[in-house]
Amino acid sequence: MAALHRQVEEHQSGDELDVNPVYFREKSCDIPRYQLPEHGVLPRTALQIVRDELILDGNARLNLATFVTTWMEPEAEELMAECSSKNMIDKDEYPQTAELERRCVNVLGSLWNAPSGGNAVGCSTTGSSEACMLGGMALLWRWRARRRAAGLPADRPNLVMGSNVQVCWEKFCRYWGVEPKYVPLVPGRYQLGAAEAVALCDENTIGVVVIMGSTMDGSYEPVGEVDAALDRLQADTGVDVPIHVDGASGGFVAPFLQPDLEWDFRVPRVASINTSGHKYGLVYPGVGWIVWRDAECLPEDLIFRVNYLGGEMPTFALNFSRPGAQVAAQYYNFLRLGRSGYRHVQQTCQDIALYLSGEVAKLGPFELLSDGSDLPVFAFRLREDVTGYSVFDISDRLRMRGWQVPAYTFPENLTDMAVMRVVVRNGFSMDLADLLLDDLRLHLRALERNPQKQPPPEVQAKRQGFSH
Repeated sequence: MAALHRQVEEHQSGDELDVNPVYFREKSCDIPRYQLPEHGVLPRTALQIVRDELILDGNARLNLATFVTTWMEPEAEELMAECSSKNMIDKDEYPQTAELERRCVNVLGSLWNAPSGGNAVGCSTTGSSEACMLGGMALLWRWRARRRAAGLPADRPNLVMGSNVQVCWEKFCRYWGVEPKYVPLVPGRYQLGAAEAVALCDENTIGVVVIMGSTMDGSYEPVGEVDAALDRLQADTGVDVPIHVDGASGGFVAPFLQPDLEWDFRVPRVASINTSGHKYGLVYPGVGWIVWRDAECLPEDLIFRVNYLGGEMPTFALNFSRPGAQVAAQYYNFLRLGRSGYRHVQQTCQDIALYLSGEVAKLGPFELLSDGSDLPVFAFRLREDVTGYSVFDISDRLRMRGWQVPAYTFPENLTDMAVMRVVVRNGFSMDLADLLLDDLRLHLRALERNPQKQPPPEVQAKRQGFSH
């Protein structure tokens, strides 16, 4: 039976058959980089050209800087490929994908002890940054409504958070005209403190952001302590301030590794929680999630209803069209792993992080800021008496072997403190951990034999692009 379609191939001479046809054709091919070529090329040629350029990228599996998932099972990758053409927003055309999203929201609501039971209020997003924006908007709209109902001005909102927050919160404040109030970090306290946060709150505070897993060192901020301090503030002043928990990483770790820690909707003032499905949710980027305590925490006038995709549907998002592949993959993980599977994966990551941090501490020149006891993440710096090289030198040398271990300075108030951080994710084995330690020992010996004069940490951070 003849094929319905025949692939169009360029004419080949006998000489062409002796060499890779892609590279042969490329000789006479115009391959512009910043404008469209006049003529296209064959699919295989385009594929080879792009692949060749991409081999210059780093190896994602050796990237210990990112929190983002870099390994999934082949079955999950197959499922994502099948769903990549589905538009997540088009719930009328793809109702079962929409149903999978609803199930995922309810799974997370259950995991985080939402009081709404099987009718959790939330949605998927392109990542935690969008989810944080949505959570911040809900806080802002609720604050405005309360102020206007009381006949009070609503033109000077502020948001309280630690100076270690992810940049998305700075963006939120700038984009929506909210004054950011930062709790500065100090030596020995590398996260938001409850007393310090509440001291910044007033009648214009729309909420306090508490991070479950700081990107600076992987530590959890004290949600319960902030809640209790805000209770005292309300008792003393009448000011009622809600909490948003940024659980970008910890939202998928704490329920399995620290199940007795009360940080979620068991804490009365927690109005909303976001997380990244593409971090410890174990899905390729990009997918995030946000869940509200109940419908009252999500103002109705933030929800839009559209009917131009074939049926009326509610939408609350900063993005519109996006693939349904990541949502399908998230539901795949929920089915594939279950509670015990997620617990096993996260515990394995933490075991490796604790092992690595312990071995790093034994090397001599380092001191730990965290050890991986919260997130499977730890940060460390050089002792003050080590002056012949910096963490930036170590980071540079590790890149020679493909390791991407970031070196950076802490935020304002601690910009003279430069650290390194290791993020252990699913797919990073104990064997790879030992190889990293071997290379670290090798490069430390080389740096100790060849000391060099060091510029200030903030200068080195800017040179390498790692400044906060």
